[in-house]
Amino acid sequence: MIKCINKFQSMLDCTRSIDFLAPLALRLYLVPIFWMAGTKKLSAFDSTVDWFGNTDYGLGLPFPYLMAGAATWVEIIGAVCLLLGLAIRWISIPLMATMAVAAVTVHLKNGWLAIAEGSGFFASERTGEAIERLNVAKDILREHGNYSWLTEHGNFVVLNNGIEFASTYFIMLLALFFIGAGKYFSADFWIAKKFRG
Repeated sequence: MIKCINKFQSMLDCTRSIDFLAPLALRLYLVPIFWMAGTKKLSAFDSTVDWFGNTDYGLGLPFPYLMAGAATWVEIIGAVCLLLGLAIRWISIPLMATMAVAAVTVHLKNGWLAIAEGSGFFASERTGEAIERLNVAKDILREHGNYSWLTEHGNFVVLNNGIEFASTYFIMLLALFFIGAGKYFSADFWIAKKFRG
């Protein structure tokens, strides 16, 4: 039994030479998410500020210009840092903050699910209503459209906009905060190597 455990441990130790792949994959996955979110806010910045501040149809946050600007630039600069592997532990903190704020102010009222599903533990009354609407939309498309062609590469869904995605990105950033940018394919690794050497 001890031999078996030692052999298994040796096999696990061999993977240490490629352990840079996990933080690299996390970083590269998050780059387009934050780049697109930030540049979209920047391209329509007046509307972004309005949405951040408006209590009727927006978030109703105080200091909307400051909050919108901070969210926009944290996401854009964060995407660049994630791509380069630069200051990963530092940039993870404000990126996690933006995800936490987004989860609480935008997504929480919609429950957990990002995509509406009609049943299951995480389904809510809202997702059940969304499925009813989705079924009506599908009936209209079947009657008046080429439904086979429209669904050839996937089914129609209703975006529920719950906290699932924001929570997932938060957890990925939390992992990067603790493990760092990884070896070889990050500026952090080469900077640290230079200063340690």
